[in-house]
Amino acid sequence: MSAKGKVLVAMSGGIDSTVTALMLNEQGYEVIGITMKTWDYSSSGGSKKETGCCNLDSFNDARMAAVQHGFAHFILDIREEFGDFVIDNFVDEYLSGRTPNPCVLCNTHIKWRALLKRADALGCDYIATGHYAKIRQHENDRFVVSKAVDETKDQSYVLWGLQQDLLSRTLLPLGGYRKTEIRQMAMDFGYPELAKKSESYEICFVPDNDYRGFLKRRVEGLEQRVNDGNFVDKHGLILGKHKGYPFYTVGQRKGLDITFGKPVFVTKIDADTNTVMLGNEEDLERNEMTVGNLNLIKYDSVTPGMEAATKIRYKDKGTLSNLYPFEPTHTLSVRFYENAKGITPGQSAVFYEGDDVIGGGIIQSGIQS
Repeated sequence: MSAKGKVLVAMSGGIDSTVTALMLNEQGYEVIGITMKTWDYSSSGGSKKETGCCNLDSFNDARMAAVQHGFAHFILDIREEFGDFVIDNFVDEYLSGRTPNPCVLCNTHIKWRALLKRADALGCDYIATGHYAKIRQHENDRFVVSKAVDETKDQSYVLWGLQQDLLSRTLLPLGGYRKTEIRQMAMDFGYPELAKKSESYEICFVPDNDYRGFLKRRVEGLEQRVNDGNFVDKHGLILGKHKGYPFYTVGQRKGLDITFGKPVFVTKIDADTNTVMLGNEEDLERNEMTVGNLNLIKYDSVTPGMEAATKIRYKDKGTLSNLYPFEPTHTLSVRFYENAKGITPGQSAVFYEGDDVIGGGIIQSGIQS
């Protein structure tokens, strides 16, 4: 038994998770690798073969690294629990006129819980992943997620939903390194091809990146049901016809199939009336929003008026704001110091204090006062 403890490492077969496992193994942890099969792409009716984290080559790459370095490796089939929750939510959100972030939901409710369950069964002290973020215990004894050293790769935004029992058992060894250093480590470990491996940013169950096609295949008769809805302006004037409200997202400019001689953007989606509102770029600006489904990380509560830098999308730099909780609804109001652009219901809002994640939630609506 290792003095450092036993750790279950999620291994996708990619560079980050592989280097995570090899690094922890080299540091003296007793490592067990596990690769999770989340989705059988052939059942989605897509046009391409499986790619990303759920293909046979990735499974073999993960297993080979484990074998070569002398630690155990397992493949875990979580397709059933993944599909029921993540994919059903993905479809339901689009049908409600919102734009979901399934990777956040998967991390929060599926992958970490599945890992912890198997870690307990295998007698592991910790679980570990290849995410670029840091975890530490704060002076208030809570476990805090904070930004990675490499801000271009930082993934703290997608980890806002992790609860304290998960964070207390999680190791994120890549948070202190830059991606260039991880590529060099892969070379040093003897995996030059892995070091050059491209990264996938696709949703794992929509690897052809065609979420509209996925929705059409998933929901029988959807296209006929929502076709020929109205594009309207902010005054309700009909501007033309669209292909169905679920096939648009707030902030979208391209692919509208309607021209005005100037750029127009989707500014609002109404599922009940099958209308898609269009406007100028300025019409996307909001100075307030409501956020629900909260999970707090750094503190166990939000004091009214607490200042935070709020990110409304993964690559957002964050906008200074004040937070006002609505007790006991797990909802709060975010009031921005300056207008935020493209607030999208269904996406994640994550609140930062410096590099630390205060918490996050799901955007309900944007408000212009």
